[in-house]
Amino acid sequence: MATLSALSYSSIPYRYRYSCRCGRSLFVFPLSHRNGHLSVSLRSKHASLLKPLNCSLKQDDYQHQTHSADSNSDSDSDSATAVAVSPDGNPTNESHKEEDGEQKEKQEQETDWKTDEEFKKFMGNPSIEAAIKLEKKRADTKLKQLSRESSGATNPLVALLNTLRRDTLTKEKERLEKAEQTFRALDLNKLKSCFGFDTFFATDVRRFGDGGIFIGNLRRPIDEVIPRLEKKLSDAAGREVVLWFMEEKTNDITKQACVVQPKAEIDLQFESTKLSNPLGYLSAIALSVTTVGTIALMSGFFLKPDATLDDYIANVAPLFGGFLSILGVSEIATRVTAARYGVKLSPSFLVPSNWTGCLGVMNNYESLLPNKKALFDIPVARTASAYLTSLVLAVAAFVADGSFNGGENALYIRPQFFYNNPLLSFIQLVIGPYTDDLGNVLPYAVEGVGVPVDPLAFAGLLGMVVTSLNLLPCGRLEGGRIAQAMFGRSTAAILSFGTSLLLGIGGLSGSVLCLAWGLFATFLRGGEEMPAKDEITPLGESRFAWGIVLALISFLTLFPNGGGTFSSSFLSAPFFRGDI
Repeated sequence: MATLSALSYSSIPYRYRYSCRCGRSLFVFPLSHRNGHLSVSLRSKHASLLKPLNCSLKQDDYQHQTHSADSNSDSDSDSATAVAVSPDGNPTNESHKEEDGEQKEKQEQETDWKTDEEFKKFMGNPSIEAAIKLEKKRADTKLKQLSRESSGATNPLVALLNTLRRDTLTKEKERLEKAEQTFRALDLNKLKSCFGFDTFFATDVRRFGDGGIFIGNLRRPIDEVIPRLEKKLSDAAGREVVLWFMEEKTNDITKQACVVQPKAEIDLQFESTKLSNPLGYLSAIALSVTTVGTIALMSGFFLKPDATLDDYIANVAPLFGGFLSILGVSEIATRVTAARYGVKLSPSFLVPSNWTGCLGVMNNYESLLPNKKALFDIPVARTASAYLTSLVLAVAAFVADGSFNGGENALYIRPQFFYNNPLLSFIQLVIGPYTDDLGNVLPYAVEGVGVPVDPLAFAGLLGMVVTSLNLLPCGRLEGGRIAQAMFGRSTAAILSFGTSLLLGIGGLSGSVLCLAWGLFATFLRGGEEMPAKDEITPLGESRFAWGIVLALISFLTLFPNGGGTFSSSFLSAPFFRGDI
């Protein structure tokens, strides 16, 4: 269950990133506040209007200035009236003027933000409209300052530079005035009249950003309320708006809330993070080519030392084709499911690995999710289809050869592949170890080469391991998305932190795979997904059961024997071609 207190300003409902830093304060929902900074990029179809805004004032500066405005008034007045003395003891008027001018300029620069209504409004409720007004005020102040400097300037070069700066600031001010017409705060008094007994009965309203939060309760099924209320609010506002329905907890009392925001600002947020552009597609192609290369390279490491090119083609082709079929089937299932919910996906980015060939596929959502079912079903479609395809490949290999160890075209997995890697212990459990507890090479293994495995079966086993890695409840991995849909954002954040911590411990213990995946999941796929428009309707018991089943499969695949028992030495390369 998503609650307003668990949602940060940086995630719901608009995660703009102005180039406007207000100290270390990250503004969150009106219910909470935590350290961070506000950083919103205004790049979109309105980019010609909104260029990055600059505001270097820090909150601690604001506190210092307001505190020192009274306590240091005496010292300021003393310094303002200080008179320079000449060597003969007489005061000099020139020095006095210089001191007075410097002090006046300093006072102009150190604006008394305590009495600045626009700044206080922005600090209390950060929004695009408030940021634009602050920038307009900053531009006006600089224009006035340049006018004073130009009037007293005698140097032609200085006058020319001031003229150029004044022209630039004038254009910036015109641009901001145009942007102000696009990004206007909604009139909450007009919107409040749209709520009623036939949709959502609002009992309280709060300003949030350029929109608002209406507290109340639903009076009709939410599927009927959203389109009807969205239309009424859009007509009243004179422009399109977007709604979110979620729950708010206050003093153990759960209330329903409707969050309303201008659609233009939501489009702005998606536009600023959009990957469906030429650079995104080029990056996706580059990663795909790299991943094909790492799969081909990884496959060759499991051949016999004296393997020929014909052996490579005969033995590696099934592994290569099997792995690509898993990726292809899961990608199709993901996009079909997303299209069914009307969710736009970014290009697919493969994650290359010289250990498993590929560590999965990642996508970003580039449109709003309609409900928690969509947040759950899309990642489940990818992981469940990948599991099923992997299982089909492994079973087909077993039926064809009578075992997972293959026949003449078998690949050979060396023991170093498993050292210090409990994440790969599932494969060792299925194909068997290289030696027994006494160090004797087992009958099905080949001494000095490794344990044989059918290429198709190996593709299926690797596919299950990679899918299980993506099901870890961390950040915006598929498992993290499922956890957010099942348990809510607060619990998902705790699970994500715990998973990152365990992967970090595994990496410090010597597992490169744990370390690499932990860094990737934490820093490249960290954070939360934007909440769905309907965060109130529960998933249902059937989906909850599916989530538990997938979690169990993932856990049993990654830790089939309690984390595995491997050699503590990780110094030898995993694909070492010397004697075993």
